[in-house]
Amino acid sequence: MKKTNVSAVVGVQYGDEGKGRIVDYFAQDADIVIRYQGGDNAGHTVINDNGKFALHILPSGIFNPDTMNIVGAGTVVNFDTMHSELENIREKSGLEIDNVFIDSRAHLIMPYHCDLDGAEESKRASGDKIGTTKRGIGPCYTDKAARFGIRAGDLRNTEFLQKRLEMLVPKKNRELEYYGLKTYTVEDLMALCDKWLKEFGDHIIDTVPVVREAVESGKKILLEGQLGIMRDNDWGIYPYTTSSNPTVGGACNGSAIPAWAIQKVVGVAKAYSTSVGGGPYMTELFDETADRLREIGGEYGATTGRPRRCGWFDAVAADYACYMNGVTDVALTKMDVLDTFEKIKVCTGYMIDGEYYSYLPETLLQERAKPIYEEFDGWMEDTSKCRTWDELPEKAKAYVLALEKLMNTKITYISVGPKREQLIVR
Repeated sequence: MKKTNVSAVVGVQYGDEGKGRIVDYFAQDADIVIRYQGGDNAGHTVINDNGKFALHILPSGIFNPDTMNIVGAGTVVNFDTMHSELENIREKSGLEIDNVFIDSRAHLIMPYHCDLDGAEESKRASGDKIGTTKRGIGPCYTDKAARFGIRAGDLRNTEFLQKRLEMLVPKKNRELEYYGLKTYTVEDLMALCDKWLKEFGDHIIDTVPVVREAVESGKKILLEGQLGIMRDNDWGIYPYTTSSNPTVGGACNGSAIPAWAIQKVVGVAKAYSTSVGGGPYMTELFDETADRLREIGGEYGATTGRPRRCGWFDAVAADYACYMNGVTDVALTKMDVLDTFEKIKVCTGYMIDGEYYSYLPETLLQERAKPIYEEFDGWMEDTSKCRTWDELPEKAKAYVLALEKLMNTKITYISVGPKREQLIVR
């Protein structure tokens, strides 16, 4: 097998694990960063010398001017959102971002996707709501699977695009009329696509030749996913999932990189856990502890501002995630959030209908699962100023080593704050 320099960063919980912060760290010397799936329905928060930024569709490597950033074929792209993000960065930092490229195969989120997303979610009963951000992600992926989609490269072929929209618009208008929503004309959508082409056309490329050359020449490539495995459309808590694959398998599909080339997989996990959206969440807390985790950790969605559901670390689910993703190194984030907790719990198994489970079962069983906890002494010291493993309190190190054993994977990176320098490398 050839020696390559490809790494993937994946979420091993429900998303919001701090992947943007980890990608930003690795991207400082990456040649290419590829966002390989998802859309602007989740945000990666990056804090650097330029300020604090919530990135939704832009790859987290954009602040390195020497890095080529690719929005891969596995993504779904709202060019209006991309425009807004670039404008926000320009206004806050003065930076002109010109190092972002979109694969011509990436599907486009059209206005009707957003309209339908919100309408479909509102029709679901309260207990069946998925928790969609109503950004059009699901309907866009639905069209992709049904072969009704519009791709970024289609913007360049006016005749082909016109034919596609003439075929699509009557169908979409019927769906919109069902929900009592406004309809669209082909002319309206063609005008929108023309606007997108003028702004982004030079950045829509076939990424395969570029990526292949980078892989085969040993350039540093970083693959960035969105959300975590618990929201994966196949291996997560279906149907409370996203519409794509945030796993390392999805990274291959969405980035034009063969599986053998990915030789390092960094799984990102919080030192506790959070979730946004519906579905089972075995370690969720509903007491003052949850409130403390939320307030100290600033657990509010980067995209929606919604308060995140908070709970203890689920080692059973994390072990599953590390296995499924072939994780080689774990990055444990937000250790400092636990600094003032006298006791800290970790889920090491479940009881379901009177039976003990040491592994993560499918969704319906998760709905009935009760967590079994192991309790650890808190360290009750400030870790945010620690820069080395030896500087961490002994009880904090004991907690890390316990999680490492439960996940069967080395915890190589420990984050004790949002800044780049607040990352301990073991």
